[in-house]
Amino acid sequence: MLTLTENANTIAATIVAQQSTGPDAGLRIHSSGTEAEPRFAVTVAPSPEPGDAVVGDETTRVFLEETAAEALGDKVLDAAVDEQGAVSFTLLPQPA
Repeated sequence: MLTLTENANTIAATIVAQQSTGPDAGLRIHSSGTEAEPRFAVTVAPSPEPGDAVVGDETTRVFLEETAAEALGDKVLDAAVDEQGAVSFTLLPQPA
């Protein structure tokens, strides 16, 4: 199952708090590419959609659309904020 680094957890919690006031809100990762060239998009969602896998902890919830959950099951999500305040997410392999 996808895991989050401490940075990703903190940044995701901040983004969700800034964009939603709902108690069930979280980041939603969904597939936006093709099977040959997978890409993923991240949005703030008020709650998981039917079929979404939910990962995270008490401060951050991440909803994974079914295709994304399958593709990212062995990954770690990291995040960083650059000097201009732009957020970037990076997928890393899980440690062996």
